[in-house]
Parts: sequence; structure tokens; C-alpha cells
Amino acid sequence: MTEEKVLNLMEELGALHSGHFLLSSGLHSDRYFQCARILQFPELAKELGAAMAGFFKETPCDLVVSPAMGGILIGHEVARAAGRRFVFTERVDGVMQIRRGFAIEEGEKVIIAEDVVTRGTSVLEVIECVEKAGGKVVGVTSIIDRTGGDAGLPLPLNALARVQVQT
Repeated sequence: MTEEKVLNLMEELGALHSGHFLLSSGLHSDRYFQCARILQFPELAKELGAAMAGFFKETPCDLVVSPAMGGILIGHEVARAAGRRFVFTERVDGVMQIRRGFAIEEGEKVIIAEDVVTRGTSVLEVIECVEKAGGKVVGVTSIIDRTGGDAGLPLPLNALARVQVQT
């Protein structure tokens, strides 16, 4: 799936909004990506997940992990495409955690999947959770990289679309 196709889908399905938005990162922006508007269509979610999993076809991986809420649907589709297990993290009292009986085994190789990366904060928190549990992050992917390619993560961010959005 090309970057152009992803961005066109965002526009066509009303997933790209213009105006003034307070993002979960605490930043303000004139554009907002609501990936749930695309992920509500199972066939599109499947296609996006397969494209994201494709970044890692040569990377040994045991597990896909995503942050709640936005990353859950796409993370599950990445895991499905990769034929791997999926778990998610969530914030409790502002702290990202692995809950709901999920576990990451010592040495498991993990791909982190997210819908939109604005500053990379959620991804960094998920990396910390994975490493604390004994896993090893081997890749990071997202539908949209709002940083324009400068997410500041310890691994490259493989995104379906990169956009430079003012915040």
C-alpha cells in the first residue's frame, strides 16, 4: 500500500480533519488523523496490517504489542498478517502497563504497532514495558508518522505514510 493511497483513504473516509486540535500528546495541531475511521472497515484494516507486517518479513518476531486505544485494531491486524500473538498495553493512572493477564516471555522478539505517532511518547512507553518484562523490541511500525521521519525512537519507525504536521 503506497503512502499516496493511505493519505487518499484518510481524506476519502473522513479520517483527516483540519481545524484546531489538542492531541493526547498535549500538543496542539491544525490536522488530526482519526485512524479508527479507516479501521472500521475490516478489509482495509487487514490490508493496512499486512502492509505494516511486510516491513518485517525478514525480521524474526514472536509477538506484536500495541498501546491502547488507538493501536489495538491495527496491532491485531499486523499480528494476524505476521501469524503472531498479539497483546496490548494500557495506561493506568498515567502509567503504561501490561495487564489483563497478558505476559511477555523472557527473550521474546516484539514488533510494536501504532496507528499514529506524533512524538513517539506512547511507543517509548511500550518499549519500556516490553523490556521490563524481558522482551526485545525488534521493530516499530505505524500507519501515520506525523514527525516527518524524526520520531526520535531507538529503532527506525516503519510507517505507511509520513507527514510533517505543525504542532
